[in-house]
Amino acid sequence: MRRHLAAYLWPALCGILLAVVLLYAFPSLLGRGAPEETSRPAGIATTTGSQNAERPPPDVVDAPALDRHEGPVSYSRAVNRAAPAVVNVYSSRVVDTSQHPLMSDPFFRQFYGKNMPQRQRMLSSLGSGVVVSEEGYILTNNHVINDADQIQIALRDGREAIAQVIGTDPDSDLAVLKIDLKNLPVIKLSNSEDIAIGDVTLAIGNPFGVGQTVTMGIISATGRDHLGLSRYEDFIQTDAAINPGNSGGALVDANGSLIGINTAIFSRSGGSQGIGFAIPANLARGILDDIVTHGRVIRGWLGIDAQQMTPDLAASFGLKTLSGVIIANVVPGGPGDEAGLRPGDILLAIDGKPILDPRETQVDIAEIPPGAQLPLTIVRGGEKREITLTVGERPQPVEPGHDAARQANAPADADDSASPAPGTDTEGTSP
Repeated sequence: MRRHLAAYLWPALCGILLAVVLLYAFPSLLGRGAPEETSRPAGIATTTGSQNAERPPPDVVDAPALDRHEGPVSYSRAVNRAAPAVVNVYSSRVVDTSQHPLMSDPFFRQFYGKNMPQRQRMLSSLGSGVVVSEEGYILTNNHVINDADQIQIALRDGREAIAQVIGTDPDSDLAVLKIDLKNLPVIKLSNSEDIAIGDVTLAIGNPFGVGQTVTMGIISATGRDHLGLSRYEDFIQTDAAINPGNSGGALVDANGSLIGINTAIFSRSGGSQGIGFAIPANLARGILDDIVTHGRVIRGWLGIDAQQMTPDLAASFGLKTLSGVIIANVVPGGPGDEAGLRPGDILLAIDGKPILDPRETQVDIAEIPPGAQLPLTIVRGGEKREITLTVGERPQPVEPGHDAARQANAPADADDSASPAPGTDTEGTSP
């Protein structure tokens, strides 16, 4: 009998112990809630309202008043330094149009011949400019004043004046104007080589004719090229909002110093999409000096047309790399012709610097003063040769070129809505 009871004793004891543990862990199984003391997490105490009233108020840290004289809260000081020197540029020109739309039909035109009635129409363009000298010199974009019969300048202080065109440079899309007014506000020019990606920038101009406007962003990139905007490209890219009418306006840093001339935007809608381009202040300063002192921009020139190297061309010439360019044409009587260069020669290096990008090389050549002796490394007939060339002066463009194409794709009052075409067409580049 005891043996049979012993067989059931241990399972019964284990069941009783398990029930005690469960009831201790979950008192709700007994049908009543747990005591109030055990329902709160450890370390949290409660007090009555009367006890709270007896405590002193907590010590908090008061924030100082906003300093609206400097960034990042405010850039009003920089704007006050730069904005008075940014002007509105109003250009106008008279064009002849036919008296009636039917006159564009050849059938009706044959009855009038050369005596077809004409009428004149005034076209106006709106842009911005920057006063860079107390003598009244103003930098703006060439496409803002191109073919204008009259250019009017309006200052922030309300004064107006008729501007004289001192010179233009379609290759960089810059123009220099001059007005005769006293006590002009002048912007300070910074060294654009010192700028860095991430620096705060302010774009000042007259977008859409609403009046002077300031937008803020950062420098998104430097040295942008291959955009198809101009022959010589070395743009500053910014996400500060730039819209039609901002062309020729100022891109300034947080101190209010000029770092670039706003030129174009990348846009599919005609409005700002956060990709704007400005001509660096250093490049603008050099063009300003050349136009004022010489009446033209002086650039180095080799007198050749170059074509970019491709894998197929490199293989046909037996080259193992894609460096260098192929000379497609040599201008008769030009520096390259006098140095003995021939079509089909492969230009590998200029002054010991290998050619990796034809456009970059073109910019480098433009900065060489005419008359300088320039060593070249070429390949002719599979043989490497060294030639010394005397750099010439690049002839002045006869037609606007890129500027005309740009205006053909944009309204007369919204020139900087033209979208740059990504990619590069290096055939026909003329170092």
